[in-house]
Formats: sequence, C-alpha cells, structure tokens
Amino acid sequence: MQILRSLLFRLASTAVTLVGVAVIVFFVIRVVPGDPIAMMLPPGATEEDIARLTALYGLDKSIPEQFFIWAGGVLQGDFGTSITARRPVLDLVLGRLPATLELSIMALVIAVILGGVAALTGTRERGTKVEAGIDVANGMALSVPDFLWALILILLFGVAWPVFHISGRVTPSLDLPFVTNFYLFESLLRLRFDLWADIVSHMFMPALALAIPLAAIIGQLLKQSLKETMHLDYVTLSRTKGYGENHVIIREALPNAILPTLTLVGVQFTFLIGGTVIIERLFSYEGLGNMAIDAVINRDLPLIQGIVILFAVIFTVVNLVVDLTYALLNPRLRHA
Repeated sequence: MQILRSLLFRLASTAVTLVGVAVIVFFVIRVVPGDPIAMMLPPGATEEDIARLTALYGLDKSIPEQFFIWAGGVLQGDFGTSITARRPVLDLVLGRLPATLELSIMALVIAVILGGVAALTGTRERGTKVEAGIDVANGMALSVPDFLWALILILLFGVAWPVFHISGRVTPSLDLPFVTNFYLFESLLRLRFDLWADIVSHMFMPALALAIPLAAIIGQLLKQSLKETMHLDYVTLSRTKGYGENHVIIREALPNAILPTLTLVGVQFTFLIGGTVIIERLFSYEGLGNMAIDAVINRDLPLIQGIVILFAVIFTVVNLVVDLTYALLNPRLRHA
C-alpha cells in the first residue's frame, strides 16, 4: 500500500512537472527574437503570403491563446505541424527517437562496464599504484567534457587511424530491410550481423564519447561504496571462512554497495540522453539531438516544443522507474 501511494504521488508530481515544462518552453521560445515565418518565405514574398502563413500556424493570435490551442491538441495526440518539414511533429520526433535511445543505451552499457571494471579493480588493488592510476584516469575523464572526447576520438580513430565511421547512422549502400527505426535491435532480431556490425561501427565513437565522463562518475561512486562495505562485519566473516578476495568483493560487498550506484546510473541516464544533442551534431548522427539543433536554428516552434516535451517525459519516467526500483531493492524503504 505504501508503494502504491508513493507511485500515485510520483505520477501526480510528474504530471505537474510536465505541465510546468510545457508552459515555460512555450512562452520562452516565443519571446526570443526571430520570426519563423520570415525564415521559411523566399525573398520578395508579399504581405498577403506572410499573413496567410501566420494564420495557418496560429501565430496571429496572442501567446496565451496559442498555448491553449496547442495544449488542447496535445491532449488529443496532436503536437502540431513542423514549420520547416511540413509534417506532423509527433511523427518526426518518434521517427528520430529510436536512434537517440539506441545511442544512449549503448553509451550507458559502455559506461557501466568501464566504471564497474575500474571500481572493482581499484577495490581489489586498494592502496597500490594501480588504484592511484585508476584515480588519475577518473580525474582526467571527468575534467574533459564529452564533446571534447568526441573531437579527440574523431581525430584519433576517424582521421589519424580510420577504424570507425565518423558520420551517419548506417552505410546507405547496404540493404536496409528495417521495419522499425530501432536499427541496432532489429538487425540482431533479423540475424543480419553485417548490418549490426556496420551500425555499431557508426555508433561506437559517439557512444564512447558520451560514456567516458559517466564511467568515471560510476567508477568513483562504486569504488567508494565498496570501500565502505569492505569494513562491515559480514564481509569480515566471509574472509574468516576462507573465501578469496574476488569472492568477497563480488559476492558479498558488491550487492549492497551497488544500490547508490543504481540510483546514480538512472539519474545520469537522463542527462546522457540530453547530452546527445552536441554529440549527434558532431557525428552527423540522425537522432533527436541533431533534429533539435536544426529546429532551433530554423525557429521551428512546434518541433522545438515537441522535442522538449518528449525529453521531459523521458526524464520523469526514467527517474520514476529508478525510484521505484531502488525502493524494491532496498528492504528498509520497501517496508518503511
């Protein structure tokens, strides 16, 4: 019953958060200088053309009126029509979302693997030069932002030593029998390992650039949690029973030390999705972040609103799932 009440409360707060985001974004992007209608018309357009398009997109009404018209459409699943693409915003956003999700999930997997290995190795070799080297590497990974890692990876593995692709999502010359836009997962289901390898080759460097700073954060937090857990009584008892250090760390200390890291991973995953904006642009990756930059440049107001609302939904849903998962895994919270 406690978990149900908590879930209902979080759902209500999520709805309030989404409404707040919608209101702020809608009003802010309309007070920023720039006329989207003027940007889409050719030179020499008449006043009648401008008035016709302004009325077509509802920009001739007051901002509060525009908001309530847009909000009413959103409640019916209509996010409006893109000014530049002349297509429904929802179709455009959902068409690009799978690419961004696949990139973010791959980056998260890489970050968890790198950070977990660093934390376990640092705990196993605590007090030695190996741990000091891991701490130095973590510091370097945190001090360099993801877009600089992207540029470094492009220069190293795209120019100096061309191992991976540096632009696009998949090689256009390949046979692409995709039904959905989840290329990575669908290629595995179809057992098209040639396509899967090509997609991974395109995704690896942008995913690694996103993963490096997150891996450092995961490694630091998990190593600190493991160090604190290693001094507890049940871990000491496990040592007295004759278990080796690897068994003590992985089987005894890790299950309890990993809970704070789980929360961090969930929260950071939302920031990871938001961080794809610049990375996708650098690698010409056909995802939601790249579309967001184009929408801002072109002052495509309906598309900007749709992308921001979708990001907000992803952030709140992921945080809700993380909180519930943490409550289920932590007995003290589950029985509180």
